[in-house]
Formats: sequence, structure tokens, C-alpha cells
Amino acid sequence: MTQADLTVLAEHLSNIPYFAPLSSGERHALAARAGFYTFAADEVIFLEGEKHSSLWIIEDGSVKIAKLSPEGSEYILHLLGPGGVFNDVAALDGGPTPANAIAMTLVTVWSLSPALVREVIERHPAVAQAAIETLTGRVRALNRQLEDLTLYPVLVRLARFLIAQAEDPSLSGPGITRAAIAGHLNTTPETISRVLAKLQDAGAIRFDRHRILITDRDMLRSIAAL
Repeated sequence: MTQADLTVLAEHLSNIPYFAPLSSGERHALAARAGFYTFAADEVIFLEGEKHSSLWIIEDGSVKIAKLSPEGSEYILHLLGPGGVFNDVAALDGGPTPANAIAMTLVTVWSLSPALVREVIERHPAVAQAAIETLTGRVRALNRQLEDLTLYPVLVRLARFLIAQAEDPSLSGPGITRAAIAGHLNTTPETISRVLAKLQDAGAIRFDRHRILITDRDMLRSIAAL
């Protein structure tokens, strides 16, 4: 890994709540001990249940964290882009991976071993506190996600996703297809297409080639019940 690569990773680490409390020198020292990997589109990074407890950080590309039903249907828990972090639960507790991680595009990622993560936490109480707060936030987000899936129709769920997409660059890009959105919202690509057409007819969005642009944010927020 070149010095430039270490600098890029150290900058990513500064944006991750776990490692933000570290000094610049400490983040560079941590970056020097990271692994670097490349995965092709649709390549499996790891599968649910594997003993693979590294912490992964995305440099470039998109990754989906997903589960499969016994019938083979995929539900996407998280869609992650550059700077995204995944498998933190296994990295922190040393247990098996809780879901599948699959590259949606060409992906470059760094990994930090669980031993290294635990070493940093033991040496820096502020990192431990940040990890607790981050995981608590994840639990709250999953609760909201479950609420959306059980209480709201696809129209509302999609409107909420589009609002989130406008605020989070990791939810945009070539890997975030209608099939991926459908997997995240627990529906079908055909349903996503029909609901997008309804939102366009209502004037809330418009299409610019392959991009979805919000044209009336207030209307979209009203539809999203926010």
C-alpha cells in the first residue's frame, strides 16, 4: 500500500465514528495495518454465518448487505457506498457474520482484523463509547426499517427511500438499480417501476435518463408521511 493509499484510508477513518476520536498519527498507524482487496460486481465478499470477523471499509463502489429467505428471496438490509462500514457486529463480538455482503459494482475495500479493532478499543475508551453509540443508532435504524415494512405501503416506503437517497450519496450510483431498491423495500422491481410512474405523474419526481430527480420535495415528504 502506498503512502497515498494510507492517507486516503486515514481520511476515511476520520469520518467513521469509531475512529474519529483518534489522532491523525494514530489513524495513519491503523491504516498501515489494514488489508486491501478488490471484488468484481456480483462477487461475494462473505456469506452469512461465516467465521469472518474483520471490519470492512469501502474505498470505492457499492456493497449490499442482504439476507436470503428459505425460498431464495433476497432482502437488502443496507446499501453502502464509499466510506461505508460493514461487519462491525462480528468484528466487535467475534461471532459469525450476521448477513451476506456482496459487491454491486467493482469494489475496492480495506479490512481491519478483529484483533486490531479490539486493540484500538481497549486502548481508547472514546473509541469504545463511539462504537456503542454507533451500534445503538443502527438498532434504532433497523427498528424504523421494520416499522416501515410492516406499517406502510410501497408508495410511502419508496418516497422515504428517495428522500434518503437525495441526502446520502451512498444510495445513488450504478449499483443502485430498481432491483436493488426493490430488495431493500421488500417488493418487486415491477412494483417499483409502477410506483415511480405514479410519483412522476403526481409531479413529485422526474426522470433524467437513468437518474431520478426530485421536483417537488414538499409533495414527496407529504407522501412519505414525514
